[in-house]
Amino acid sequence: MATLEEIKNDRIRQNRFMTYNFIELTRLEKDWAECRLTLRPESTNPHGMFHGGALYTMADSVAGSAAHSDGRVYVTQSSATNFLANIKEGTAVGTASVVHRGRRTCLVNVEIRCAETEKLMFTGSFTFFCISEK
Repeated sequence: MATLEEIKNDRIRQNRFMTYNFIELTRLEKDWAECRLTLRPESTNPHGMFHGGALYTMADSVAGSAAHSDGRVYVTQSSATNFLANIKEGTAVGTASVVHRGRRTCLVNVEIRCAETEKLMFTGSFTFFCISEK
């Protein structure tokens, strides 16, 4: 089985959408991950705050990284999300924790907070479907 460092490096290399959106996978542990996204013009809505799609992409990416920490391959099956607050400058930090891992599905909870104030910006629950054999 691959090490967590190998899984992390593969996620960074293979998830081009995450890279395209400037989302940085900063930490990966078994059943847990952290991503960061610094506000930049490409990630804002017309009001100068994080675009909801940028926060959702970050949440899906960090949740997927936590799910993949077992070395298997997953795709997003469903999600339930809550946008709670936003910022006009700074960095968003997303963390994801696996709540349940079954034979074919993995449930992951996500929180995104402002790095500077720790204000909770987003919560979500993601279900992933395993498409690889172990």
